[in-house]
Amino acid sequence: MPRPLHAIIHLDAMQHNLARARACAPTAKAWAVVKANAYGHGLERGMRGFVQADGLALIETENALRLRELGWVKPILLLEGIFDTADVPLLAEHNINSTVHCIEQVKMLEYTQLYRPIDVHLKMNTGMNRLGFRPDEYAAAYNRLRAIPGIRNITLMTHFANADELENPRLSIAEQVRRFREGAAGLEGQRSLSNSGGVLHQAALAKELHNDWVRPGVMLYGGTPGGGVTAREYGLLPTMTLKSEIIGIQQLQKGDTVGYGSRFEAPGPMAVGVVACGYADGYPRHAEHGTPVLVDGVKTRLVGRVSMDMMTVDLSPVVNARVGSKVTLWGDGLPIDEVANGAGTIGYELMCALAPRVRVHEGRVGTD
Repeated sequence: MPRPLHAIIHLDAMQHNLARARACAPTAKAWAVVKANAYGHGLERGMRGFVQADGLALIETENALRLRELGWVKPILLLEGIFDTADVPLLAEHNINSTVHCIEQVKMLEYTQLYRPIDVHLKMNTGMNRLGFRPDEYAAAYNRLRAIPGIRNITLMTHFANADELENPRLSIAEQVRRFREGAAGLEGQRSLSNSGGVLHQAALAKELHNDWVRPGVMLYGGTPGGGVTAREYGLLPTMTLKSEIIGIQQLQKGDTVGYGSRFEAPGPMAVGVVACGYADGYPRHAEHGTPVLVDGVKTRLVGRVSMDMMTVDLSPVVNARVGSKVTLWGDGLPIDEVANGAGTIGYELMCALAPRVRVHEGRVGTD
């Protein structure tokens, strides 16, 4: 019998969350972001879960080609663009859109003859200071692209640094939009500005934020981009549930300690359950005492340090807990962001860290 740890991927929730993104930005087309193996959900599952998207966006050229092999015929966007001149022919051959964020990528396109038209997305750095041309450099980059035979459509693009916090005092969305408009003034092309936070705040930004395309990421997987609003409050459903079982129980007395480092000391008599899940499965080793866990549907807490294959939980609130009791580590019934907060991280990291040794299958929300 296999180890009881397994992850359930909810394709119905993925479809629901995509529909939610469309409802927030009803006039825009949607790139469903499937980078990082569809945030740990699996590239093929991401493709099926977001089959109604207008396009799929990711990082890796090899996975863009994999999507074509899997049968995806709609647009694909490389969010970091090409990395070498050898990538340029692939764009034309497989009808792949490429982000262009630096002059080196412009030169790659200038030096390589395109035998079939391609579409590119010219990225502006409006304050994120990660990738993109500065506003005062943007028009020159646009004009160089426009002069390349074979460049068909140029989409104008930026990325919000603080879309979860509309009035961030250091860099607000409004300020980034102002910089974008200034740098893109007079340039023809569709606009693509919003990530998940921008999509979810589209109604509040309707007067200043116009998108022809949006690029939702974490919201599609049932996570919140932040800002103190939960995924449930945004109307999102969890797309990954990580489940296990209690495989052992220890009866502690006052002063007994638990786990490596003996960091947790029992305040009195208590039962501790051992769960078949550890950091080698993707659960964060740095999760603190008190990180929430469900046992037989009852919320309890992590105690002691997470080890490679196991973790320990307080069974005090769980009546009739036993070996074989069902454990939910995150997902359906326990929001992943709530667990991430307890571990001092974000839901994105937990999804992406799911280890290959964890068994994965599909199921609907609320039925597993």
